[in-house]
Amino acid sequence: MLFDETGFSFLAPLGRTWAPRGQRPLLRRVTKERRVLSTAIGLTISGKIFKRHFERSMRGEEVIQALEHLRRHIPGRWILIWDRAPIHKRVKVTEYLTRHPEIIVEWLPPYAPEINPEEYCHGNVKRHLKNATPATRPQMRQSVNRGFARLRRRRDLLLGFFHQAGLVVKQLW
Repeated sequence: MLFDETGFSFLAPLGRTWAPRGQRPLLRRVTKERRVLSTAIGLTISGKIFKRHFERSMRGEEVIQALEHLRRHIPGRWILIWDRAPIHKRVKVTEYLTRHPEIIVEWLPPYAPEINPEEYCHGNVKRHLKNATPATRPQMRQSVNRGFARLRRRRDLLLGFFHQAGLVVKQLW
């Protein structure tokens, strides 16, 4: 299980777009909130994507809630591969992992997002949301959910994320 978290914002950078010749494209943003939605994402070698949304920036408590969500969906022992973000090393998170020996933790190198296939997963969702203009938090959540639903149907893309990260995976189980 590859795990990471990401944030979605109404202030995300805009992408290139088009407009009629001689007119500027208009994309109206309705708020200046920095982080509207935080999402914890788990990606398995079988191509399954698990996610849990939070209405603010994630802290240790939210990481524990996300891990509980994963435990409900993945029975038995499993390996958790994640980066060395400070949020993953919080005392509460460490205590939680100590109480749950069925979760075996493997750490990625200190800063190497390019070797985590999950980074490409949420990067793809963000790229598809570049010029989206959701007006409310529920609309933002709906757009993010649609993005992950699209990826669930695109096993070829998920396999490409593993290849891009340098992992030799011939197929998703």
